[in-house]
Amino acid sequence: MTYSIGQVADKTGLSAYTLRYYDYEGLMPFVQRTAAGRRRFTEHDLEMIELITCLKDTGMALKDIRHVVEVAQQGDQSLGQRLALFKAHRDRVDAQIAQLQTYRRKIDYKVRYFEAACEAGTEAAVEGNCHLPDMPIRINDALRVK
Repeated sequence: MTYSIGQVADKTGLSAYTLRYYDYEGLMPFVQRTAAGRRRFTEHDLEMIELITCLKDTGMALKDIRHVVEVAQQGDQSLGQRLALFKAHRDRVDAQIAQLQTYRRKIDYKVRYFEAACEAGTEAAVEGNCHLPDMPIRINDALRVK
């Protein structure tokens, strides 16, 4: 079964414009065209679009995604290279997750701080008393709206 660009847009949540742009940028050389030049997408193409979306949403640049797609087009001879590309990207994603967890702890801290301040009716009542062991109170000064 094949799908039109409109059907793929509906299935993926990407706009037809975005799909055309990805094709123009060389991210979808695998997509076949009809004699009239219309793109026809297969189930495999949908899986590749899902992978492209995953890589983009996890911070990979379009030029790097294009490289991943080009390497994939080489078949089995590129298995080791693809493994290395995905391991490197996984490491970058893990670093992003660790950074987001740090940000989450800071945000949790501020939520606790302002919950306590709201309950007390003033920041003065909680300042210096609501902290995380790994997060010194000094971030209050940096994040406080003056």
